[in-house]
Parts: sequence; C-alpha cells; structure tokens
Amino acid sequence: MRGRIAQQKEVVAVLPAAGRSLRLAPLPCSKELLPVGFGSIPGIQGTRPKVVSHYLLECLRKAGVRKGYVVIRQGKWDIPAYWGDGKILGMDLAYVVIEGSSGPPDTIDRAYPFIKDKVVAFGFPDIIFRPRDVFAKLLARLNRPGVDVVLALFPAHDPKAMDMIDIDENLRIRSIHLKPKTTGLRYAWLCAAWTPVFTEFLHQFLSGVKGGKGAGVIGNRKIDPQGDIPVGLVLKKAVQAKLTVEGVMFPSGSYIDVGLPQHLVKAVKDHSRLWRGVERVEVKR
Repeated sequence: MRGRIAQQKEVVAVLPAAGRSLRLAPLPCSKELLPVGFGSIPGIQGTRPKVVSHYLLECLRKAGVRKGYVVIRQGKWDIPAYWGDGKILGMDLAYVVIEGSSGPPDTIDRAYPFIKDKVVAFGFPDIIFRPRDVFAKLLARLNRPGVDVVLALFPAHDPKAMDMIDIDENLRIRSIHLKPKTTGLRYAWLCAAWTPVFTEFLHQFLSGVKGGKGAGVIGNRKIDPQGDIPVGLVLKKAVQAKLTVEGVMFPSGSYIDVGLPQHLVKAVKDHSRLWRGVERVEVKR
C-alpha cells in the first residue's frame, strides 16, 4: 500500500549506537554519551551536562515521536544506564542488543521485527544539527501520496566526506553520490524518515548482501573509510530501484559530526560559548 501510508502508521525512532568509535578512541564512555554543552533535564533542578545524543532525541520528541529503538552492541551498557526507559525525555525507549554489525544499515535492520510495519524517523546520535523542527518537516513531507523516503538536506561543509544529493525542482532525489572526490552538488543528507516500503527494501538488500549478492560491498574502503556498509549506499540503491525518495532542504541549517576529534573539540567549544551567553542574559534579567 502506498498512498498516505505515513498517516496510517505509528512513527518510531531508530538510533544506531553499535559502533566502536575508533576515530575517537580511547574513550571513557560510549560516544553517544559524550557531554557537549549544558541544558536542563525535566525533574532535576539546575543545569546539567548535555550528552550528544540528547540533541537528536530532543528533535525527535519535538516532532511528536514518542517511541524509539536504540540499537547497541554488547558492552555499551552505559547508554541504557543513562537514558533508561526514556522517561526523562518524555519518550518510551527500548534497546536492541547485538554482537556486531557490518555498518549502520545492518544495525538498523536488527530492529526489523519491531519496526517493519512502522514509519521510521532515523538519525545519527553523534550528529548535532539545527533547526530543531527537521523531523516535523520530514514527516509532513512523508505524508504526501506515494512517498517512500524523505531526506533532510543540508549545505555540505566538506562534500568529500558526505553523501551528496542531486535533486530536481519537485524535490525528488535523482541520484546520490557517496563521498565524491569532486562535485558541483551543494546538499548532503543528514537524517531521514521513511515508510515500511524502505524498511523492507533495506531488509531485502542486506539479505542479498549476506547471501553473496553484494560482492565488494562489505569491507570496501572505497565506499566507506572503515569498511562499513553506509546508509547512503542503501538509499542510492533505493533511488535506482525507483522508490520515491524526496528531500527537504534546510539552506540555513547547520550541523556538526562529533565522531571526529577536531569536530568534537569545536562542538564542545561552540556549545559552551553558547551556554555562557545564555547565562549572561539570565543574570542580567
């Protein structure tokens, strides 16, 4: 069934948090719990350190998403210990525990039994982005008849490190270019919302790869520096398979991936500076 499928299905969040954070190692905690800035937590007086995954969960909650699945690998028990059942966010969180993964698509697919008939709101918990209403706009676009996937598109800082998007005047994705060495394209995707049509496509794609139909995909460092299967590759295949993949552009949007040491340093500095500014305003009042 295509049509207005997004209006007829429950929306759930899926967060991949099964990585080993090798680019930041060694770490005292899971990357998703690194403090970046400060904020308030419901039920707790005063300000507290704000962990990086809080920003994504805030955006999801703002869009009305109340339920989420966090996929973690064995050993990352600090994540459920910190977030618990999600009550402090006003969400219901559950955890899928896996031993290993060939990349984020594989991580997502481990939640397949729980999400196969749901609309999925997907984001990377180590990327902080603005504006905060991104998911609200993605889900609104997904309600259009026949749309299978909607991507949030941001001006890329470094196209060589991003999946660049070729989009037409009707906001339909024509092609996806994975970390191109050179390109005239401006926008990259950061997060997404999709219907069960894409969840099933991803599931079948991975089944084919694991069955030997995807030779050269797993461990291909030309596709991904760490040899993982990237989500962008599955999205690219979906576009080629004629699924309806559209985009919402955020020309004034900003983002930072704290998965790189230099980006983490910048994020901590920027958010600390922002918080000091807020404190000064509050004191003056």
